[in-house]
Amino acid sequence: MNAVLNILNSFWRVLVEMSPYLLFGFFVAGILSMFISASTVERHLGGRGIWPIIKASAFGVPLPLCSCSVIPVSASLRKHGAGKGATTAFLISTPQTGVDSIFVTYSLLGLVFAIVRPIAALLTGILGGWLVDVTAGAGPDQAQEPCHDACCVHEEKRHRIRDGLRHGFITIPKHIARDMVIGLALAALITALIPDDFFAEYLGTGFLSMVVMMLMGIPVYVCATASVPVAAAFMMKGITPGAAFVFLMTGPATNAATIAIIRNMMGNKSALIYLATVAVSALAFGLLLDHAIMSGHVHIHDMAHAMLPYWIKLIASAVLAVVLGYALWSNFHPGRK
Repeated sequence: MNAVLNILNSFWRVLVEMSPYLLFGFFVAGILSMFISASTVERHLGGRGIWPIIKASAFGVPLPLCSCSVIPVSASLRKHGAGKGATTAFLISTPQTGVDSIFVTYSLLGLVFAIVRPIAALLTGILGGWLVDVTAGAGPDQAQEPCHDACCVHEEKRHRIRDGLRHGFITIPKHIARDMVIGLALAALITALIPDDFFAEYLGTGFLSMVVMMLMGIPVYVCATASVPVAAAFMMKGITPGAAFVFLMTGPATNAATIAIIRNMMGNKSALIYLATVAVSALAFGLLLDHAIMSGHVHIHDMAHAMLPYWIKLIASAVLAVVLGYALWSNFHPGRK
């Protein structure tokens, strides 16, 4: 009975801490959707060279798309004229982070993680896109087809605001609700059942722990937002911040299904470069983060928890519970409104 209570208590504490920031992330994501449409992205990603790759990676950083939902968007970009390098950059940077996951990262892991995470996504996207462009042989660019999708059609401003809010508080939660609940539950189980310093005792605090986190993160599916409470729980049980960061990069960016789809869409060499770029970059950033912390140049401390009154967190938790509950209900009853 005590174990069950500890699990429920851990679940609730994490939910309370992240709720205000996740709701604000949903709001910002909805606002972004009003100004960054598929047609906007497509106009900037055509042609060869480094500049479309940089723009593709930069476009991907704030977009709240997971490693599965980014696939159809990338296929559309490729169809409408984006090169292999730009498409790969978008595929790498987008699932690693998004405005919603950045705010959740800040709430549970602090400012350093919230800053380093989008920087890592941007740089790995540029690196992977450039490697594909220069080594995989992009071949002739696809003929660009005019975009007639609904997202490319200009709408009145009042409809854009309505659709932006719907995107932020209905569409995005529908995509992440199940994984968010699973991530919270997994974090609660780790926190309540695994002894403190368990991972430090059995894996140590060096390179081996990072490799284990990488091997754990690559094949499984976990969205960028849901990976945050899991990484926080790992850190509470002895994993170093660098090893936790490796999981934050590889978990959202890779999984077996995504790699298979990329292989079919752009070829074996591009898929291999995609996987290698994420894996090697994750280890590199993990090592750099741990080195910076050990040398005293970076201090991991929790700033977000003290900024908001508890009553605000309680209200936000109730609102988030309604948002996620409606999202889960909608997924099980897709024909009802």
